[in-house]
Amino acid sequence: MTRDQIFAFAVLTGMMAVFIWGRLRYDLVAVLALLAAVFTGIVPHQEAFSGFGDDIVIIVASALVVSAAVARSGVMEAVLHRVAPVVTSVQGQIVLLVAAVTILSAFVKNIGALAMLIPVAFQMARRSQASPSCFLMPMAFGSLLGGLITLVGTSPNIIVSRMRQELTGQPFGMFDFTPVGLGLAAAGVAFLAFGYRLLPGGRKAAATMDEAINLTDYMTEARVMAKSPVIGQTVSALARLCDGEVLVTGIVRNRTAHMTPLPDAILRKDDIVLLEGDPEALERAVARAHLELEGGNRPTGGKGVGEEMGGIEAVVEPTSILIGQTAKRMALHERFNLNLLAVSRSGERFTERLRDITLRTDDVLVLRGDLARLPDKLKELGCLPLAGRDIRLGSARQGLVPV
Repeated sequence: MTRDQIFAFAVLTGMMAVFIWGRLRYDLVAVLALLAAVFTGIVPHQEAFSGFGDDIVIIVASALVVSAAVARSGVMEAVLHRVAPVVTSVQGQIVLLVAAVTILSAFVKNIGALAMLIPVAFQMARRSQASPSCFLMPMAFGSLLGGLITLVGTSPNIIVSRMRQELTGQPFGMFDFTPVGLGLAAAGVAFLAFGYRLLPGGRKAAATMDEAINLTDYMTEARVMAKSPVIGQTVSALARLCDGEVLVTGIVRNRTAHMTPLPDAILRKDDIVLLEGDPEALERAVARAHLELEGGNRPTGGKGVGEEMGGIEAVVEPTSILIGQTAKRMALHERFNLNLLAVSRSGERFTERLRDITLRTDDVLVLRGDLARLPDKLKELGCLPLAGRDIRLGSARQGLVPV
């Protein structure tokens, strides 16, 4: 073996060893391996970073952007929501999810396709009282199988197409992989429809940050818009549309009249419904029923050009100036440029509007504002931000984004 070959194998062996070690981020390991290849002379220094401009990198990065757009739009979730109530057995749900992720992986990056449907899998697992592992492992296999169907389904297909172009002058077309890939995918889905029984059952996942925080449900309020499908429908119909994940605790009509949310109460345009549930369920309910979250789109008066709006959870500390106050009396929007989207209080259900809730110590709030200014605002209010949860409540879903 030549010296360059020895160095190349040494760098690859070291890189795999560090990957297995698992103490460093995978992207950092890749950069360190590249630098080692440059220092040993395997890769010329003038070409060290030329790979970042390669077509393959651009295609994969673009596929991830498209995947994120589709996931954020809620398109796949909306489609499965129409089909899921019909499919009640665990086996049928697994076939539905695996088939969906397989088809989606043929046109979207398989990792992104899997990420889009994982929340749906957890919803189905809760509904069926089944272990999420029964859904997730078959879906992972389905995402790999779907990537075989088209040229852009998985990165190796693009690399092979590039090699063929360099050797023969003719790359593979978009659907040249389809005859073989589609057959393999169909056989794989058929096997997974029964093979999921081989998976170990009853495994419990490690506790997540959400479970560690252990919050009770939030209460928020949303307005029934002109195009909402729940206009003229009953409260029970709204609950069914939300898969029973959200509870209607009150109805405000004409901004002043508070109505009891009886199951047969009819909803009208511009009614404000008080909803209770976890943040993800509330976000889904607002999207499915075409409601407008009160305060979600209210401008905060920020003057920064690069202002980025977002939501954050915060707990009211014992020294907070919010204790004993309401959002209305504090003029939270006018004085602090913050919108109160939801409130959670252990052991208590709210029936009044958000702006009229008298806040107490340990209440948990969802506040929306300029992310750059939120830390200073929370410090001024005497609220402690909760760590690391992605709160999308109040963020608009744009179904046309994937187009």
